[in-house]
Amino acid sequence: MTARSETIQIDIDDEQMSGTFLSPKSKVPGVLFVHGWGGSQERDLERAKGIAGLGCVCLTFDLRGHTGGTGIPLTRVTREDNLRDLLAAYDRLLAHPALDTSAIAVVGTSYGGYLASILTSLRPVRWLALRVPALYRDDHWHTPKRDLDKIDLRDYRSTLIRADSNRALHACSNFTGDVLLVESETDDYVPHATIMSYRAACQQTHSLTHRIIDGADHALSEPVSQQAYTSILVDWITEMVVGERLSIIQST
Repeated sequence: MTARSETIQIDIDDEQMSGTFLSPKSKVPGVLFVHGWGGSQERDLERAKGIAGLGCVCLTFDLRGHTGGTGIPLTRVTREDNLRDLLAAYDRLLAHPALDTSAIAVVGTSYGGYLASILTSLRPVRWLALRVPALYRDDHWHTPKRDLDKIDLRDYRSTLIRADSNRALHACSNFTGDVLLVESETDDYVPHATIMSYRAACQQTHSLTHRIIDGADHALSEPVSQQAYTSILVDWITEMVVGERLSIIQST
């Protein structure tokens, strides 16, 4: 992502001065948001508005089955269905005329973080933000997600999982971009062990930032927890996505 450079001459009296215009590329970074299981784009939309103000193209969307209406009911949605949804949303973002296709960030929450991790093995992603990313066994991929054994999932997430034994973690082990990992201190659904499984998998990342929101539960039920996460995310996006572009302009 280089800056556009234009050499000019500036007339002054009977002489000329040499100058150089430096301007950012016309294309801008893209940020794709993926909400959690049973959720919607509503909370993502609020954060996306702020990040769009930083100079990014943002896309939020509702995974199929999560907002009622026609189509696949939530009781029948599989991980395959929602991964295909995510791929379709990514491809739609990629087609935006203002987008720099080499500068895409994906922000996933819980189930959305799990899907976002897998996405990195299927599409180019530069920056990956995961808030309380969930984990699921690779088995029963085509089983409706709601039918998965919840007790088994709880036990599975409470142990340290090897990256080579899980599709999402394996994708993270091959990811070479920058990662933000956000944990809730009192999370009953995604325990500390799960977060550490993701952290241990991220061995080839350019950078890894791990933040814990003190006193927060899985859903960030308290307004102060919501505010804390928004601050963490926006600061990280600013540093990674916007800050990098500014530093390139300054060093060119």
